[in-house]
Amino acid sequence: MKRGSTLFLKLALIIIGIPVLALCIYMLPIIVRNLAEGMSGLDYVILGILIIMYVTAIPFYVALYQAFKLLSYIDGNKAFSELSVRALKKIKNCAITIGGLYILSLPLFYIFAELDDAPGVVIIGMMLVFAPMVIAVFAAVLQRLLQEAIHIKSENDLTV
Repeated sequence: MKRGSTLFLKLALIIIGIPVLALCIYMLPIIVRNLAEGMSGLDYVILGILIIMYVTAIPFYVALYQAFKLLSYIDGNKAFSELSVRALKKIKNCAITIGGLYILSLPLFYIFAELDDAPGVVIIGMMLVFAPMVIAVFAAVLQRLLQEAIHIKSENDLTV
């Protein structure tokens, strides 16, 4: 397969990772600093949400790295291999981890919505759970399809 065919997707992965890194390095510390100055009743809730955001950055970047490796396997004509299946499995597990961490943070979103009288905040918290779960389901389906394709390919190689 041509190397340039996945170049756009690799660039997209880099472009996806840069804003999250900037958020973790620049924006979240500014928010924490402002919380320390204000010290209102919402501080512990917002601080809990920010901690979960920092923790979810780890599986996010692991999943981005696995996606980058998967694209490299496709470039190297190793798309139908166990390496690709393992990369998809790791992406699925990272997405499940991110979704699970945000499920744990839903009570904090609820408390924040109650104290701030902003019910839309709970919907934002649910969207943070929904997006990684969609990715996990998609990765699981791709993983299963790839396993079946590898199985069919190995059967065909044996019959020839």
